[in-house]
Amino acid sequence: MTLLRLCTFAVIGLLAVSACSRNGEVPRLMNTSSSQNGPDEFSILPTQPLQAPADFNTLPTPTPGGSNLTDPDPRAAAVAALGGRVTAERSAGVPSADAGLVAYAGRQGVTPDIRATLAAEDEEIRRGGGGRILERMFNTNMYRRAYADQILDPQAELQVWRSRGVITPGAPPPGR
Repeated sequence: MTLLRLCTFAVIGLLAVSACSRNGEVPRLMNTSSSQNGPDEFSILPTQPLQAPADFNTLPTPTPGGSNLTDPDPRAAAVAALGGRVTAERSAGVPSADAGLVAYAGRQGVTPDIRATLAAEDEEIRRGGGGRILERMFNTNMYRRAYADQILDPQAELQVWRSRGVITPGAPPPGR
């Protein structure tokens, strides 16, 4: 009799928990967009301390909606922290220091709509492999199967580079 009660309570408990699912709606804790019209607390950045310029005549002309000298620039801070050049991040186009690299990469021509072409080819591969219904049912995808011939084996690549005498400081030492 106690086993029957235990099973009954387990089934009732499962039904009660499954009733809390909101019919497939994304849980609010995982939803990063706000449905309220309040301020976005993540867009508020602390400003730098105010400083008097050495010469007030060299200040730029104020522009409505423009930036201030005390406004933080998170992108520039990230570039500087990672060892990059802030001036290259702010300039439009390809920096002159990278022009040779870009020219070499495009030496056999470039396709202007490469992203759209790759997206269409990717969709074709994913449709042709079958299993779309099961992917939706089991919340999975066939990514690894579709691209199996394009995936590198990291250990085999490591051995290739080590056999050529290349020092690989980011990998574990040989024999481990």
